[in-house]
Order: sequence, then structure tokens, then C-alpha cells
Amino acid sequence: MVIEYCKKHVEYEKSDEDPPAENLKNWDSDFVKVDQSTLFDLILAANYLNIKGLLDLTCQTVADMIKGKTPEEIRKTFNIKNDFTPEEEEEVRRENQWAFE
Repeated sequence: MVIEYCKKHVEYEKSDEDPPAENLKNWDSDFVKVDQSTLFDLILAANYLNIKGLLDLTCQTVADMIKGKTPEEIRKTFNIKNDFTPEEEEEVRRENQWAFE
């Protein structure tokens, strides 16, 4: 998949198609419609191979998955176990109240 991404973006750089940016945006949007495991593998590969565009795209996709969700919804989305006691969670919420507004 990483090679597919790189090939498409090299083609875009060479293209004089009008408007190429919109077509590439649509292609990128479809490209990241994958399961979470694949998405996280793409993030790791992009980071390791230093492919900034792919890293930005995949990280933004994860950020969009988180945006506007409660901590409980985020835990459910990413299958994260809550290991805080209710008291610890309340303390964290109090200390970081600005993040929950």
C-alpha cells in the first residue's frame, strides 16, 4: 500500500490534469478507508520510511476518528481498556477540565 501511495503521488507531480489536486484528495480519502490495524501499520511504515505526506494523511485520519468524541467513545472506537479507578478518572477530569469543555 505504501508503494501504491508513493506511485500515485509521483504521478500527480508529473500530471498536468485539471484540477489534479481535487482528484488526488479524493484518491487519498479513499486510500485511508481501511481497517484500524492497516491504518496503524501505514502510520508506522510512513514514520519509519519518513514519508511525510503519508504520515500526515494517516495521522489526520486518526485525529478525525477522535474529533468530537467523549473519552468513553474513543475507548470504544480503539478498543482501549479504562484502567483508571472512578476516583482516579475524576481527578484527571478535574485537573484537565479545559479539555472536557
